[in-house]
Amino acid sequence: MLAARRTLVKRAARPWGNAIATDHRRLAPQTVRMEDVARAAGVSAITVSRALNAPDKLAPATLRAVRDAIDRLGYVPNLTAGSLASNRSRIVAVIVPTIANSIFAETVGGLAKALAHHGYQLLLGQTGYRLEEEASLVDAFLGRRVDGLVLTGVAHARGVRGRLRRAGIPVVETWDHTARPIDMAVGFANDEAGRAAARYLIAKGRRSLAFIGGPDDRSAKRLAGFRDKARECGTGEVLVATLPPSASPGEGAAALAGLLGCGRPDAVFCSNDTIAAGVLFECARRRIAVPRDLAVMGFADLPIAAAIEPTLTSIQVRATEMGSRAAAMLLARLTGEAPRDRIVDLGFEIVERASA
Repeated sequence: MLAARRTLVKRAARPWGNAIATDHRRLAPQTVRMEDVARAAGVSAITVSRALNAPDKLAPATLRAVRDAIDRLGYVPNLTAGSLASNRSRIVAVIVPTIANSIFAETVGGLAKALAHHGYQLLLGQTGYRLEEEASLVDAFLGRRVDGLVLTGVAHARGVRGRLRRAGIPVVETWDHTARPIDMAVGFANDEAGRAAARYLIAKGRRSLAFIGGPDDRSAKRLAGFRDKARECGTGEVLVATLPPSASPGEGAAALAGLLGCGRPDAVFCSNDTIAAGVLFECARRRIAVPRDLAVMGFADLPIAAAIEPTLTSIQVRATEMGSRAAAMLLARLTGEAPRDRIVDLGFEIVERASA
């Protein structure tokens, strides 16, 4: 009985083992070539290549047929071979201070969407608001032979401008305005945004102004413009609190508490809406009436500006459009065309709400 049971186990094991071996053979990787995709789609290999690298140049029906064949066959393009043959990686890099702030994410989203339509992928780097980290990322991305680069701001570590000009790839600087870009620029004048904030608050009858912001170059320009306009209007010296990069609402609240220990401002302009939200929280805690006793103004017009109570007056910038316009500039260069404009000022707009 025992021998029979053993025989049954052996006989059962034999086909099971064969099935495993067969499965291994079936799952062995098979190389699907571009020619296989072309045959399945009923097009030429050149058409498949165009579908991958320049999809906007194909008729929708043709593009759909190629993509269906790619999906059916599981074709994965050899990007390394393609980039060596064409001297193009079809990768664009973007460097931002942080993705924790949704305003930069909007710019990245606008950039990625426009580039993807033309078959480009996006490589993302964060600097943490450190110029030396930006320089390291620039070197890393150039080493990976990216086709183009998008930077945040126009202030860079020593040597970065020269390295990028020698690299010979298209570069777009964003989130600021300059008459002398490395290559191209799209953004707005941060100092003018600061002047506009002061002009607005002074027109509302405010005479004792304060500013809360970070240490980065763009925030410093907003402060400079804010101060200049206040001096022009004779309102006296602006009280200033400087916070670390990516400051939280809690740090904004603490900054207001510090300012109130130094004076009695009747208006405060914050370099972003996250800080401004913290200021409003601190006003509620101290029972400071907004805007009667203190007007509060933010920057960037994040979703929180319309959701917080009281709603926040803020300066709106066209973050998504900044990304899509940067993509259009890069694509013009990459296709051998001159961009319509090398320097684009998108401006800004004050969105008036209850806080000021």
